[in-house]
Amino acid sequence: MTELIYEQPLNEKIRSYLRLEYLSTQIQANLIQDHQHRCFYPLFSLCELTDRCDYRSDVLKDIDRHIIMLSKWLELPHVDKVQINELINRLIQSKAQLQTSDRIGVHLKKDKFISALRQRFGMPGACCNFDLPQLHFWLAKPWKERQIDLQCWVDQFQPLLTPITLLLELIRSTADFCPTEAKAGFYQGDSGQPLALIRVKVDVSQGCYPTISGHRNRYAIHFVDFDQLRHTDKTIQFLLATCS
Repeated sequence: MTELIYEQPLNEKIRSYLRLEYLSTQIQANLIQDHQHRCFYPLFSLCELTDRCDYRSDVLKDIDRHIIMLSKWLELPHVDKVQINELINRLIQSKAQLQTSDRIGVHLKKDKFISALRQRFGMPGACCNFDLPQLHFWLAKPWKERQIDLQCWVDQFQPLLTPITLLLELIRSTADFCPTEAKAGFYQGDSGQPLALIRVKVDVSQGCYPTISGHRNRYAIHFVDFDQLRHTDKTIQFLLATCS
């Protein structure tokens, strides 16, 4: 049994958080294993996103909101106070790092090696050694040396990526997966409280994938047959989590 999880953000802020988390995951994979020049694609995507928007204010507001919420939970009986205090401390530490850091990624703009690569990487086939001899030279270095360079570049984004990873962890923890079925490949739901994220877990043996749409209080899930690339009329068993 192979189950895949599909996630659909229900507001633009969570959409941005998920994109940044996805790039962070790719970068971590590049830090573990040598992927040659491919390591620069998620790094430059991070540069592009943080150039367009300063996410700091949204993240700091979300951190404060979660600290207040978790502090209230401490007053409730039968809660795991150790775990809650641990989460509060992680949020406080993330907040401190984000507040004291410079604008995210600003130092990479001053890096001549990185700047030269960014200008070329958007062009098809631009990684040839005659286009970027400095990249050819860097790739010939031992992996351990390149790993240190890559970690240094990635560290400039950690004050932003660390709290976003934690915030998404907290958002996902607000709802457990529940067994659900979509009759004729369609399911519709609503919620009395504002939702931030819809999560669908479905087994690949069913031969379909979900397309999810909605807003804060209402959402719809259509299942599409992968081979026929059209809406399926089968009843699909899946797991659903609606996170707020």
